Amino acid sequence: MSEIRIPYQELVDQLTSILLKYDFCPERASLCATLFSKANLDGVPSHGLNRFPIFLEMINQKLVDAQAEPELAGSFGSFERWDGNLGPGNINAHQSMDRAIHLAKTKGIGCVTIKNTNHWMRGGNFGWQAIEKGCLGICFTNTKPNMPAWGGKEPKLGNNPIILAIPHKHNPLVLDMALSQFSYGKISTYLNKQEAMPYDAGFDLSGNLTKNPETILSNEMALPIGLWKGAGLSLMLDMFVSVLSDGNSTFDIGKQKTETAVSQFFMCFYLPKIGITTYPDDKIDLILQDLKSSASFGKKSVRFPGENTLSLRMNNQKYGVPVDPDIWESILKNY
Repeated sequence: MSEIRIPYQELVDQLTSILLKYDFCPERASLCATLFSKANLDGVPSHGLNRFPIFLEMINQKLVDAQAEPELAGSFGSFERWDGNLGPGNINAHQSMDRAIHLAKTKGIGCVTIKNTNHWMRGGNFGWQAIEKGCLGICFTNTKPNMPAWGGKEPKLGNNPIILAIPHKHNPLVLDMALSQFSYGKISTYLNKQEAMPYDAGFDLSGNLTKNPETILSNEMALPIGLWKGAGLSLMLDMFVSVLSDGNSTFDIGKQKTETAVSQFFMCFYLPKIGITTYPDDKIDLILQDLKSSASFGKKSVRFPGENTLSLRMNNQKYGVPVDPDIWESILKNY
């Protein structure tokens, strides 16, 4: 069945009403529902509504504490360390980025880490959060082991998503990517559609590259971006975030039965506070003009990260947010 369209506010209101049944206070229920809905609004249902039932089941299993709020564990100038107390991952991430923004607006640079938190769902939300406050933002998270070390035959690394965000008056840029060639949410989307991946996306048990989403999901052997380079980057990001947060590493998370108590990093720069008094829109324009002038092999021009997000968002606000009808029906029926 093809996608159906739901008015954005109806989507937010429906998810909010469900979260209120799960011991969320009204303010936090609204924020959590908005973050899930924004993912679909911006064309990323794999990390939005598609994950909502999984999120509710994690609450039922006491893996996510709906009422828990993060606590400050240490403050050192423009750096803060927080404990997420196993609260809702997207709410914890939103607050962490909010703190990084506040520190950047005050001191020029703000850095926040958080341990004992949960999956932040769509990481790109927090890049856009920084942009909306006029900040350059960087954030990343570790995960359970779901990628092999290069040449390895078992999952030892996380696909550790990273987001980089740059404001611009017309063309804000947000790079939101896992360190696997495809995120596990995207792989699951292809499995649900019973389609092969468009490119090699992981390994089978014999170490052969495969496009079969079922094989990759069952083995948790996703292909690192850049092959050995992506594997190395995953290891280093995991070490950075686990050391700076004093939290779990991918190795530690892998000793648990499920992915929880992960560690995350948020950093913002506010240019007026670090001596850049005129925002470099012209510099960014020149870079993007040169990029877009590139000859391409196909009929479409080359794109920059986040190029179509604003137009897609406006279209979905006007015509309704695309959702999977089976998932929507299941949510309305079961929750």
